[in-house]
Amino acid sequence: MTTVTTEKGETIDAVWSGTWVAKRLGVRLEEAGDPGSPRLDELLGLALRRNPKRAHLLVSQVLGKHVPQSPQAVYAAGHGLGERVRALLGEEAAATAVVLGYAETATGLGHCVADGLGAAPYLHSTRRPVPGVEPAGGFEEAHSHATSHLLLPQDPKLLAGDGPLVLVDDEFSTGNTVLNTIRDLHARHPRGHYVVVALVDMRSPADRERLTAFAAEIGARVDLIALASGTVHLPEGVLAKGQALVEEYERESAGGPAGSGPAGFREPGSGAAGSPAAVVRVELDWPAGLPDGGRHGFTPEHRARLEAALPALTRQLADAIGAGPGRVLVLGNEELMYAPLRLARALEESGAAAEVRFSTTTRSPVLAVDDPGYAIRSRLVFPAHDAPPATSGGTPTAEGPGDRYAYNVAGAGFDTVVAVVDSHGDTAALHAPDGLLARLAPHAGRVLLALVPSYTPPASSDRQEPIMPEPSLLPEPLRGPAFSSYAPEDCGWLLQDLSDVALEAPTEEREEAIQAGGAHYAESLPVEYQPSPQYQELYRSALTASAARIARAVGTVTETVLAERSPSPVLVSLARAGTPVGVLMRRWARARHGLDLPHYAVSIVRGRGIDPNALRWLAAHHDPADIVFVDGWTGKGAITRELAAALEAQQEAGGPAFDPEIVVLADPGSCVSTYGTREDFLIPSACLNSTVSGLISRTVLRSDLVGPADFHGAKFYRELAGADVSTGFIDTVAARFDEVAEAVDAEVKELLAADRTPTWEGWAAVERISEEYGIHDVNLVKPGVGETTRVLLRRVPWKILAQRGAGADLDHVRLLAEQRGVPVEEVDGLPYTCVGLIHPRFTRGATGADGKAVTSK
Repeated sequence: MTTVTTEKGETIDAVWSGTWVAKRLGVRLEEAGDPGSPRLDELLGLALRRNPKRAHLLVSQVLGKHVPQSPQAVYAAGHGLGERVRALLGEEAAATAVVLGYAETATGLGHCVADGLGAAPYLHSTRRPVPGVEPAGGFEEAHSHATSHLLLPQDPKLLAGDGPLVLVDDEFSTGNTVLNTIRDLHARHPRGHYVVVALVDMRSPADRERLTAFAAEIGARVDLIALASGTVHLPEGVLAKGQALVEEYERESAGGPAGSGPAGFREPGSGAAGSPAAVVRVELDWPAGLPDGGRHGFTPEHRARLEAALPALTRQLADAIGAGPGRVLVLGNEELMYAPLRLARALEESGAAAEVRFSTTTRSPVLAVDDPGYAIRSRLVFPAHDAPPATSGGTPTAEGPGDRYAYNVAGAGFDTVVAVVDSHGDTAALHAPDGLLARLAPHAGRVLLALVPSYTPPASSDRQEPIMPEPSLLPEPLRGPAFSSYAPEDCGWLLQDLSDVALEAPTEEREEAIQAGGAHYAESLPVEYQPSPQYQELYRSALTASAARIARAVGTVTETVLAERSPSPVLVSLARAGTPVGVLMRRWARARHGLDLPHYAVSIVRGRGIDPNALRWLAAHHDPADIVFVDGWTGKGAITRELAAALEAQQEAGGPAFDPEIVVLADPGSCVSTYGTREDFLIPSACLNSTVSGLISRTVLRSDLVGPADFHGAKFYRELAGADVSTGFIDTVAARFDEVAEAVDAEVKELLAADRTPTWEGWAAVERISEEYGIHDVNLVKPGVGETTRVLLRRVPWKILAQRGAGADLDHVRLLAEQRGVPVEEVDGLPYTCVGLIHPRFTRGATGADGKAVTSK
């Protein structure tokens, strides 16, 4: 028995879907994961299959293959694993990773892991040869019903890099498939790090030791991440006993109802079906040239195009389904899992149906038994429609690769089934009297056939880059006073104006969505913090006290740039924390050297990179060698790494060469070599949000708002003009330029002769703090005064770590912490003045490890 909670909040006992097999064969699952991991009986059921190598089948409840499941649950499982991989690798290594998924079951899972990892390209193996595409590798999956895998990337260099390779499968049973893959690829393109990812790790101790020995043999690191782990205990003789059980049930169901297939497997639930439904054909308006999946590679650019197209595709699908669809099943087709999953998830989120479930067809034959304690309650059998069926003496084989299956669809009570098929599979066999559509028709009120164009890479001579707008067609930068309160010459914003779009969400709701993997922080905006009179007074006092120190740092970083980078740099600030610094650097260059430096602000998003259209605009209007990227400060260096990785990828794709190193006002994390200071002190512009940044919000990247031809977005908060101090901040600091000029000259002279190689000591400190405080996610550790202030203004903080004895630089932090009921803990040995911690398991009303409520006030 297992306990489940109903939608009404009632707790009931339900029969585990592995009970039937466990009782008859003595198969037992033993937990071996962390106490906080999902239980194996929550993730897995058991079934029997016709396979001479393994009798039992672990049936995943969250894979979206054999068991119809909520699309959000399926997506979240893979996305969450991807986030764990990113945390393991760190931002710099994650930016160079490639994800490889296994056909057929893990093609969609691998896509979701790549999404969670961030900007990782994705490829999945395939069992479908494609004429004209040369394999880049292959391997065998010994226990599978169909063993041969091909790797057919459109870009032969996709697997040739030396960054981490992330291998994704639905389960690890022996680890043989992983070893075969790594052995093949390592011989072609050796690398130092592999990460193996699965929903469940069910290897024996001996299999675990074998993988460890293999890693030592090839001289590479191999890490493993899974939702849950354990062991399958199989009694002696289980294979023969399982085969005998399958044969027994086949004999009992011989001559079963139509649709049960050539082997006579029972099709439970078919008797409840109504009259066959008419099939409605829907040609989805799929973007031209966008791959239907990762068979030939799926890049971050492809992912962005899909995100932009999903709203329109979902509306098209919802219109075709019509009003009152009731329970809807979106059924993918073998390796075609990700596109149907994303459509199903978008349909679920839209509320267009009372309930949406997702699963896919498969080529794996499994016994169906209509029992609550068995994972496969029903099955539909139909001939393959995307390849000629296998034959024996000219006759299709009964259980060969010519048959395909859909499980737990018959008798499940779906009102509508949407079969999503790529155009390669839109054949006569699909529409035949015994084809998939005919098998589905008796078990749903209506059946839709949604077609996605099959993607075949063009011949190498004809290959083209994704369609992007010409730089000349991109809009000109936005400028004040129409957009921002800065003077028009002080900054040009390479953004689109989203001022009229409702994007703000309560802080707690944003935090829940971000940490649950259901939203990215750049898809919404926090409600703008309105400072109290006491806090405003603190800001004014801090500005008065630190204006000269800021002016000196501005002068130092500007003079270093002029001496080392370019005599006529083009300043490109990372909106929005970098923008006041870019304006100040421009003011210094004009005041001290008579230079009128161009200054633009662009968007960069952690996990998604810098705005590619902004880069294209800059390259078309300025010499890339003169571009200098500017930010306010470094924390642990995540954005520093993000920018470097994005620019490197852009250059490898044939784009212009930009210098990837950010220059910053303050570098307490020791992440860059060009800075104004490495002290972690209060920069007053960090105390406020839009009211010190030209009344501009943080930047927004959301697929329904930002298309392939658009700049990232932001809002202009015109209504906050009465509280705006943006120009006052600039003027106050610029007024101190003359008095610090001599000190700046001396400091720059020393810096130009010094070793300024980044040590990344801040990143090391963040990793240590993450482990010491049980957070295990560096993204939830925000070091430095500026980042801590952001945590208190925008996120749901858990606690603040303060350097023991820190003085006035933390007055505003202490005030904000007091207002929000957040404890401030003084510690020794902190390389930063302070560090803000976000609780890793935030939910409304939750409590942290110290027993304090993890909520905002």
